[in-house]
Amino acid sequence: MKKLFSGGLIVIAALLLSFSLMAAAHASTVDEIIKRGELRVAVQTQGPPFSFVDKNGQRTGSSVEFCKLMAQEMGVKIQFLDYDWDGLIPALLSGKADLLAADMTATLQRALKVSFTDPFFYTGSVIFTKKDSPFKTLEDCNKEGVTVAVLLGATGEADAKRFLPKATLKSFKGGGPLLINAVLAGHADIGLNDETAIVGQLAEFPPDSVKILPIKLSQQPLAFAVRPEDTHLAQWINLFFFWIKQDGRYEQNINYWVKSLDWKKDH
Repeated sequence: MKKLFSGGLIVIAALLLSFSLMAAAHASTVDEIIKRGELRVAVQTQGPPFSFVDKNGQRTGSSVEFCKLMAQEMGVKIQFLDYDWDGLIPALLSGKADLLAADMTATLQRALKVSFTDPFFYTGSVIFTKKDSPFKTLEDCNKEGVTVAVLLGATGEADAKRFLPKATLKSFKGGGPLLINAVLAGHADIGLNDETAIVGQLAEFPPDSVKILPIKLSQQPLAFAVRPEDTHLAQWINLFFFWIKQDGRYEQNINYWVKSLDWKKDH
């Protein structure tokens, strides 16, 4: 009986030690952020109106300003880490950043690698081209000999393969303005990207140089991302968006940055 009792105590002690080690190994990223006193956020190098460096040399944009509010609510400082589009998820998974904040679509394939928060906005892929080009319909664009500019690894690349199978894709590594430059320079006939991104980025180009075709190819949920194990942080971000929608700060951000070009005169 003594041996059984003693053996049981050893098993219980071992289990308690195991649970303690597991808890230590899976310390909340939220706790680490508070202890560090800094929220580290991976953002796109140049992707207005969600993230960009303005004419004053300041990092700003819709997603950036949301994250500044998050840091304020957490009572910590904030550090933005700039990456090209295809470097965002690797930066998050490697632990360089706590959070990925961009106009990233929460696709099923990306969700195999990261955990997305609830969508904070919905957009969709559209086609754009030079103002004086003959392209008007989806049929005009989906032809052999037509070159389509897309961002490497972006949702627009997948939508182009789906809706423009006859056209030739030309993928660019970097931010959305590269696509507009490619079309205006004649390196591509048309471009395909998120509508919100294109509208924001066109503010940097001559007026009436580009037209967006009246064809929305998809509806896409935009969301922030965390590492799969960071459920506490994901829940906190969802709650953050709930509260700023209640007090008007969400609507103020979206109306200024996404639904208008009012920010252009200030940034």
